[in-house]
Amino acid sequence: MRVLVRDNNVEQAIRVLKKKLQREGVFREMKARRAYEKPSERRGREKAEAVRRTRKAARKLAIREGLIAAPIKKPRPASPRSAAGTGQAS
Repeated sequence: MRVLVRDNNVEQAIRVLKKKLQREGVFREMKARRAYEKPSERRGREKAEAVRRTRKAARKLAIREGLIAAPIKKPRPASPRSAAGTGQAS
């Protein structure tokens, strides 16, 4: 895994690294390995995760096919950072 540091901005590079590690599931695996997990507990957890994934995929498919209504998205308020880049005066 590689993260570029631009203009000696280490904080931004660390944020990018954390985001990449989060996507890869490294933090979740570290948390899981802190303590021993019995094989029966592991099977139960993995089965529950599989059920959750299957339900999520079925829900997305039903929304795509128009069988159920999509959730209404809340409008996000404009953050000060996004307004600063648009050249708008505040």
